[in-house]
Order: sequence, then structure tokens, then C-alpha cells
Amino acid sequence: MKTLFRILFGIFATVHSVSAQSPVKIAVVGLTHSHVHWILGREDKGDVEIVGIVESNDDLARRFLGRHGLPMDLVYPTMEALFSKVRPEAVTAFGSIYEHLEVVQACAPRGIHVMVEKPLAVSSAHAREMAELARKHGIHLLTNYETTWYASNHEVKKQLSDPAVIGPLRRVVINDGHEGPMEIGVNKEFLDWLTDPVLNGGGAVIDFGCYGANLMTWLMDGQRPISVTAELKQIKPDIYPKVDDEATILLEYPKAQGVIQASWNWPFSRKDMEVYGKTGYLLAKNTTQLVSRMAGERSESVRNLPQRPYPYDDPFSYLAAVVRGKVVVKPTDLSSLENNLVVVEILDAAKESAAKGQRIYLK
Repeated sequence: MKTLFRILFGIFATVHSVSAQSPVKIAVVGLTHSHVHWILGREDKGDVEIVGIVESNDDLARRFLGRHGLPMDLVYPTMEALFSKVRPEAVTAFGSIYEHLEVVQACAPRGIHVMVEKPLAVSSAHAREMAELARKHGIHLLTNYETTWYASNHEVKKQLSDPAVIGPLRRVVINDGHEGPMEIGVNKEFLDWLTDPVLNGGGAVIDFGCYGANLMTWLMDGQRPISVTAELKQIKPDIYPKVDDEATILLEYPKAQGVIQASWNWPFSRKDMEVYGKTGYLLAKNTTQLVSRMAGERSESVRNLPQRPYPYDDPFSYLAAVVRGKVVVKPTDLSSLENNLVVVEILDAAKESAAKGQRIYLK
């Protein structure tokens, strides 16, 4: 009975805390990234309010807004048109990766915070300009990854903080991929830029390689790798003639190694992580399942974890909490600007390594 009371009290306290503050006014810039359904179809928690949507493709806007029962009077053809009518506190960007710079160029001077969908930028040059603008104008510039909200990943990080659990970190293998964007049926507007080497910066190496770079940088507490070695392949050039559809990235650290496996060729979708120490290993199998085996144990143990607590359970709750000052973003956090500058640096080096057929040492 006491346990039930604590659970109910926790739920009440969370609801009361959210309702006690005004929702953060958010604008959505771009609808071509299909992850936008995450916010358009999100349950109303009272912490954010969509006050405008920027999308020049009227047909796309009607399809997506109609699907979620949202009015078309929210839609503006350009950011300038939006900003002339409404003043959002934050913007979430769901266009091409190449367009992220343009979003920050428009928002930063206006003091509007920005969260982009992964990765931060299409290149290090874009990323550095975005960072400079964010710092100059004092805005938060966050990057959203689905895996940031996985309880299993955070439990791995927590376990690593105790050297007695699996010993010193030695090797991490991060697997992210699916059958391919064409094969899983993403909308045409998304596919058009996702398979464009300029608008997306690459294929699977960008789309899925960024997850591994983000998680590995986080596990290494923000440390940049010594070197990056990568092999990119086109297994299906008839479907993806302009970009890679298979990527393997090797990250070298003084006493550890990271292996990122990113694919548009796997038989099933997966996002999982294997972490090996000197005396044991931890496997984050999915959102909540953690498999482990430690020194002295004869078999693996399986734990099913609860979902992460509010506001760490989804990107928009987190964004609202950051804007309201309820959460402080540390440089080593998964969503932080510092982490994601390293991510883009790793991805740039991976593309260079594959093109030159050699290991790339980071300066």
C-alpha cells in the first residue's frame, strides 16, 4: 500500500509541477524528416505548445497535420513569415541536416533556442558556425537522438562509473540500422534528401553512424578519439546510387576502442550497444532491457528497467525543462553542443578515411 501511495504521489507531483508553469512555446521548422511525427502526435503533457510550423510544401503539411488533427493555420511558408507573427521560445528542426545551419542563423540572433534532429550538422564547418552563433547569442543548441531516452543506455553509463562492476572500459560495439529507408517505406520528401550526399552529408554513415559517435563520446566523458578509421560500402547502388548504405567506423582511444556499425542492409531494425570491460560486459539490448555478465558469474543476467523519469523520457519534455532552467545541460551530456561537435568531427573523419583508404588522426 505504501509503494502504491509513493507511485501515485510521484505522478501527482509530476503533473502538478508541469501544470504549475506555462508551456514552452515551440515552433516546428520543416516537416520532411519523418521523425517529426514524434512531436506532432505527442501526448499533451502541458509542458510545450506548438505555436507555428514552417513548411513550404503545402501538400506535405496538409497530409501530416491532417493525420494528427492539427489546423493548417499553424503553417507558415518561411521562418521569416513565422517570426513576423509569433514569437516561439524554442524551435525544433525537422528538415534536412544541411538546413540546420540556416535554422540557427535565423533563430540565434532572435534569442530562440534550437533543438535539431540528429546529427547536429552536415559538416564540421557548418557545426562550428552554428556553435559560434549559439554561444554569441546565448541560446541552447541541442541535438536529439532516439537513443538518448533509452533507460538501458543510462544504466550502462551508471554502471561504468563504478570500476568494480566490469573493470576498466576496453571495447564498445554500437549497432544501429534497418533494412533501408526505401525498404521501410519512408515518405518521398524524406527519402529525397536522406539519400542526397549534400543535404544529408552521406548515407548510412550519417543516418546511423551518428548514434554510435554520440554514445561513444558520452561513454568517454567527451573525450575525442585519437584516430578514426572507416569503410563505407554501396551494397545496393541500384537503390542508393549517390550515398553509402553500409558503414563500419573504428575509433581509437588510449586504452579503449569503439566500433560503430551503421547499416541500411540489416534484416531487422536494431539500436543496441555492447560494452566490454576487463572483468565483465553490459549489453543494452533495447530501450529497457540490460543483459550483463560479471567476473565469477556462470551465466548472463537480464534486467528489465523502468522507463526514464520525466523530463528525461522524451526530447520535448527535456527541451522544455532546459528552456525553463529546470535542467542544466552539462558539456558531457548526450544532447550537448560539445558532445555533438565531436560527433560531427568523427563523421567527417570517417568519410575522409573511407575516401582515402587510411586512418585519420584528429588534430
